[in-house]
Amino acid sequence: MGEIAADERGLAGGKGSELEEEETSPIEEVRLTVPPGDDPTLPVWTFRMWSIGLLSCALMSFLNQFFSYRTEPLIVTQITVQVASLPMGHFLARVLPRRRFRAPALLGGWEWSLNPGPFNMKEHVLISIFANAGYAFGNGNAYAVMIVDIIRAFYGRSISFIAAWLLITTTQVLGYGWAGLMRKYVVEPAHMWWPSTLVQVSLFR
Repeated sequence: MGEIAADERGLAGGKGSELEEEETSPIEEVRLTVPPGDDPTLPVWTFRMWSIGLLSCALMSFLNQFFSYRTEPLIVTQITVQVASLPMGHFLARVLPRRRFRAPALLGGWEWSLNPGPFNMKEHVLISIFANAGYAFGNGNAYAVMIVDIIRAFYGRSISFIAAWLLITTTQVLGYGWAGLMRKYVVEPAHMWWPSTLVQVSLFR
């Protein structure tokens, strides 16, 4: 029996090592920066994440669009929010009440809290993703906004809000669509890595 138990432990250890080896990146820089494990107990969809994330997205969108019309435009980058949101998250973790609320049984009866615990890295990452969306993913403002401006300013034609909104939205999510179609080839393989992202990962850690 002891030998069988030892063999089972050896098999379990072998499977664990194989799984860890599969999750380990072949790129040395990635292995040194990004941990292969995950902590599923950390809260993610928190009030802090949604409030700071939505505020940063809206503020970044407004500021970058407003200043883009200058001769020398002022661009507020995503790194600014990434740095500023950390003390904001820790501040909300201190001042928000820890009381738990329960939804009606008709809605599932799930419990939630405005302050589920200390501000964690997953919340910080999602807030930065919100800010990156407001930063137009590195472009400062949405490309199609300039098309709408040119139609009105130089061609003297009016364009409805719905048409302008659809144009801007479709051009912005086009990249997500291509990433989804090519996910198996350009996203999931471990060899497809973004060196510039490692700097942000180091800051998150």
